[in-house]
Amino acid sequence: MSEIILMSDPKVTSIPVLERGEPLVDVRGETALLVDDRLKDPENAFAYLREGVVERLLQAQTLLPDGLRLLFVEGYRPLSLQRTYFEEYEEELRALHPDWPAGPIHAAASRYVSPPAIAPHSAGAAVDLTLADTDGREQDLGTAMNASPEESAGACYTDADNISAEARENRRILGAALTAVGLVNYPTEWWHWSLGDRYWALATGAERAYYGPRELSAAPAAQERGRTEAG
Repeated sequence: MSEIILMSDPKVTSIPVLERGEPLVDVRGETALLVDDRLKDPENAFAYLREGVVERLLQAQTLLPDGLRLLFVEGYRPLSLQRTYFEEYEEELRALHPDWPAGPIHAAASRYVSPPAIAPHSAGAAVDLTLADTDGREQDLGTAMNASPEESAGACYTDADNISAEARENRRILGAALTAVGLVNYPTEWWHWSLGDRYWALATGAERAYYGPRELSAAPAAQERGRTEAG
């Protein structure tokens, strides 16, 4: 896609979902991945992803240059938390743009936080991640992860030109590995990649998505597996 289509666009929201029912699994059971706990929550929901997404991340890890690792930061996000994030950002935008109607506020909010009804994170289909060296030191990708467009002067956009050559190269390396295994990027957030959700379907031309929003508690078998693998 040459233009940036936002998550709230009807081209995204109208895509049907044929749910596979694939389990959510705990990535902390995969020793090949580095897992950062900066967004750790009481239920450890952050560490879960659909099984198929985890498999693709493990493949992507093998494609990175020597000395680099994927650094996982956040996967699954409960619908209640997604709703809170979205509403808080809408309020922030209303304060910045009091003359904007509700529609443009909603669309602008979706640059940075997905509307809850279609949120890839709440489907276990999306992952926020970056690069680190083998000692776990985070690499320069131009902005802090989760920097908003306002905070970063737009440098959070994947193809932003107001970042250093080193950061641009690191984004290229990250993107090449993840694209090669089938994940797609949300172009307003260099760190956000997904598989099987509505945005993935739009980007790849698929007729339907196969991961839809769900509650972590709806998959007790997956949670048990995660606890076992994580020790």
